[in-house]
Amino acid sequence: MKKTLLAAALLAGFAGVAQAETSVTLYGIIDTGIGYNKVEGDGFDSSRIGMINGVQNGSRWGLRGTEDLGDGLQAVFQLESGFNSGNGNSAQGDRLFGRQATIGLQSDSWGRLDFGRQTNITSKYFGSIDPFGAGFGQANIGVGISAANTVRWDNMVMYQTPSYSGFQFGVGYSFSVDDNTGDADRVGFATADNVRGITTGLRYVNGPLNVALSYDQLNASNNQSNAEVDATPRSYGIGASYDFEVLKLSLAYARTTDGWFGGQGVSGVESTNLGSNIFADGFKSNSYMLGLSAPIGGASKLFGSWQMVDPSNDKLTGGDETMNVFSLGYTYDLSKRTNLYAYGSYAKDYAFIKDVKSTAVGVGIRHRF
Repeated sequence: MKKTLLAAALLAGFAGVAQAETSVTLYGIIDTGIGYNKVEGDGFDSSRIGMINGVQNGSRWGLRGTEDLGDGLQAVFQLESGFNSGNGNSAQGDRLFGRQATIGLQSDSWGRLDFGRQTNITSKYFGSIDPFGAGFGQANIGVGISAANTVRWDNMVMYQTPSYSGFQFGVGYSFSVDDNTGDADRVGFATADNVRGITTGLRYVNGPLNVALSYDQLNASNNQSNAEVDATPRSYGIGASYDFEVLKLSLAYARTTDGWFGGQGVSGVESTNLGSNIFADGFKSNSYMLGLSAPIGGASKLFGSWQMVDPSNDKLTGGDETMNVFSLGYTYDLSKRTNLYAYGSYAKDYAFIKDVKSTAVGVGIRHRF
């Protein structure tokens, strides 16, 4: 459902009438299904079957709008609220607009400047490279490359250039990445008493080729423990995909040091805190992703990926085993807005813990409006 509102600003007086064009769009996604997840190994033995929510894409509703300010300049805003379609609860820590809350300016000639809560550059640029579109839980690229795990930061200022012959550059800085952390030691009045974030990247998109480079960094709060203050998590990423029409090939690599970037979270092994920002001085890992996707007929698509993460030590989760994740997915379009999906994912030495295995499978339906 799409609504466009035309507003006229009338100025009383002898000069006549000034007019501005404004558009506001209501949109959303509802994604619900049935799934099974089992985690087993030393110290882990649990399984669950039941409703799953936001698997292919997080369930949400939102408003986006523009106002023409003249000379090619527009005021823009986006408010996006995540929710659990199984029980109706708010997502993203019960924030009203936890997925995004931004206001800014944009121009075809100089680009876009946004202020507020939004995703980092790596998540924006690598989502289109991942065969799973940064979705499908354990299967998504963010399990191996944490900076691509739909990382959202509060208090962000972000600038992105227009696309020049396929090239686009973006950079952002967060004055405090998580005001809703619940940890009073990590949110303070002074700038340095907050965890701050830097994100930047360059991408090239032209026809079937998509290439992205990215860098992310977290600066610790002065109020954190000495071990955490000494750590500065950094992630360097490169990824690419090429669409051969009958087959799309995707590749990605990232080097992560001194910690882990919190994003959508990792189900099944909550005690490892892989869904949180982790400061671990001396930790290093190399992450790899190989993906394939192929259309089947006019309405179906089959896709899969293999991810491997090789850590240097056990400072992150207490384990230092190489994690491998094998995933397969399928979608079938019932219409332009509604599709069915199915996926399965198996992880060995999950969360770098020896002999811990995680299996996740699910089927569901997604509707966009």
